[in-house]
Amino acid sequence: MARLTPDPSFYPSPTDAAAGPAEKLAYVATLNVGSNGDRRPDAMTVVDVEPGSDSYGQEVGRLEMPNVGDELHHFGWNACSSALCPWAAHPHVERRYLVVPGLRSSRIHILDVKDDPRQPKLVKLIEADELARKTGYSRPHTSHCGPDALYMSALGAPDGGGPGGLFLLDHEDFSVKGAWEEDRGPQQLAYDFWWHINHGTVITSTWGTPKMVEDGLQGDLLLSNQYGHSLHVWDWQKRRHVQEIDLGAEHQMVLELRPAHNPRNAYGFVGVVTNTKDLSASIWLWVRADDGTVRAEKVITIPAEPADADQLPELLKPFGAVPPLVTDIALSIDDRSLFVSCWGTGELKRFDVTDRRRPRETGSVRLGGIVDPSAHPASGPLNGGPQMVEVSRDGRRVYLTNSLYASWDAQFYPAGIGGWLTKLDAGEDGSLSVDPEFFIPFTGERPHQVRLDGGDASSDSYCFPST
Repeated sequence: MARLTPDPSFYPSPTDAAAGPAEKLAYVATLNVGSNGDRRPDAMTVVDVEPGSDSYGQEVGRLEMPNVGDELHHFGWNACSSALCPWAAHPHVERRYLVVPGLRSSRIHILDVKDDPRQPKLVKLIEADELARKTGYSRPHTSHCGPDALYMSALGAPDGGGPGGLFLLDHEDFSVKGAWEEDRGPQQLAYDFWWHINHGTVITSTWGTPKMVEDGLQGDLLLSNQYGHSLHVWDWQKRRHVQEIDLGAEHQMVLELRPAHNPRNAYGFVGVVTNTKDLSASIWLWVRADDGTVRAEKVITIPAEPADADQLPELLKPFGAVPPLVTDIALSIDDRSLFVSCWGTGELKRFDVTDRRRPRETGSVRLGGIVDPSAHPASGPLNGGPQMVEVSRDGRRVYLTNSLYASWDAQFYPAGIGGWLTKLDAGEDGSLSVDPEFFIPFTGERPHQVRLDGGDASSDSYCFPST
């Protein structure tokens, strides 16, 4: 893995990253849903995203996992721009491997894409029992490349209960190093995590234990506000919990964290799936003060949309409305645009967050949705809705997939979800528009997360400020 010079896809600052070469390939984790064959495994697919290429917008590579039922989820690179931090422990590793967790199986797959980026190779498999034995955790969820190790989150314990938390993998051989927390304080529920790399602060968010989420959204837990509604703040060096920020019990399922890319700025945005009082979704801003404390405030509210009960799945019929269901957000590398997926209503919103306390909506596209599904020019009306969202490093291209989690897909889209990947163009004027030439259907499987070769807007951390 070692190089004599740093990997050219590592960038000192967000400005440098945005000015780098455009992506040519997208890696897309897909979940097999049975119509591909009940015993078919999930896969990592490779898509050509280079305009002008003969295979633009087409699948050009594929690797099926060795087992069935993994439910591949939020994967990431083994190394990234954080390796250029002056105090990083691994300055000459390569952005070469994809670290791919199976959320149901608790396996972790290490894929090598160096020799042939279009044909990933499985080079290591970490089984669930090893993860449990060395960390006490299960259901690995999210992977981030840190300056000192590979960090991953886990939803809970092997028995399906809590607590969830963070654990580390070695950068060189991907061995499981152990649980990260030294003192977790009151933290029990887990989901996403990120950090302010030059401030020694880690932020974690909260969803639910495996028992609370694996078989679908549990209405009794939701209405009694038992899913996550807090942020947790940690001292990175001491690995100790220092603060809990309760957003209010009605703000259920605090999911994706997107900190400012400019390391001088210790703030970020987090999405909340729903409010049990009115089914609205929301975006919150957190800001770290000089004394290390963090405060959070709601800066965007997205209301539910009225709907006839006969248009709604059973779970939503009593409410007479379709919730936005904000399941993912992405912040452009220049920290100016926030993209928000509303999986329920089928909308992808774009906000100007230059004034971070007063976001301004500048663009919107509708694709799919629970009620009155919106069409794509290449396919007609879609099922599912914008779910995982990934943004190119220059902020001009937005990639969308439509599957959340198999059991939740079935609840909110009971007619079934036909998987799709598409791309939007993000204009310098704040607009959003669908690329009519880029639409990839997935037969018998559903795409979840997308990663771009050379990095994307949610892959890397930077130690040097924008210029």
